[in-house]
Amino acid sequence: MPSFSGLPNILILGGTADGRILANRLAATGHFDVTLSLAGRTEHPAQPDDAVQLRRGGFGGATGLADWVRTHNIDLLIDATHPFAANITTHAAQAAQQTGIPGFAIRRLAWEKQDGDCWHSAQNMTEATGLLGDTPRRVLLAIGRQEIAAFAKAPHHHYVIRSVDPVSLPASLQNAICITARGPFDVVQETNLLCDHRIGVIVCKNSGGTATYGKIAAARALGIDVIMIERPKTNGLATVSTIEDALRRIDGVLG
Repeated sequence: MPSFSGLPNILILGGTADGRILANRLAATGHFDVTLSLAGRTEHPAQPDDAVQLRRGGFGGATGLADWVRTHNIDLLIDATHPFAANITTHAAQAAQQTGIPGFAIRRLAWEKQDGDCWHSAQNMTEATGLLGDTPRRVLLAIGRQEIAAFAKAPHHHYVIRSVDPVSLPASLQNAICITARGPFDVVQETNLLCDHRIGVIVCKNSGGTATYGKIAAARALGIDVIMIERPKTNGLATVSTIEDALRRIDGVLG
């Protein structure tokens, strides 16, 4: 329901730790009514503070989001979804344009290749699967659970699959084990994981930030290959890269 507190209403499209942290910090000031919306892809997401209104589920595209924004008297729209959630990012930009309200996105800076990194760039999971090659390898899949099916075409590899939620494996992936865990993971933890499972290659998305960078640093130290899925190109909203930058932008827009 719309807020009648008289405070500015902020809608944050969440899915990242940054979105939740930003929502908590804004609500804690007492100067805003804050709604954090989660798409529902993660079964047990980390919860925001009680002062934040939590919403779950989709909106029905850009038009549905715009209607929700109007109905709930939203004053500012913030896209804090995952860098790979291209559809909702596009919908957020379109909804901001349709409603005429200000909006911006918060995106952690992408990781950049460092000296010693053995990276192989891929644009999608199909390309990443092909880069694994024909010789059986021990692979860490750190891509979440939504796109595991792409690797069913390469069942000759041994997979270690790490995900926040339990994974339903394709029937062809008989040679795979699943680890349910939520980051952050430090370099020591990641080094132990890679060594314990004798991992020879990591497949991951270029999510950016520090919470899951440990595996990249560990791979560099161990000389392990990384197949890096590059971020999709998105258009529309202006972007900031840190929570502090987001807070300054909000102050500039809403005072």
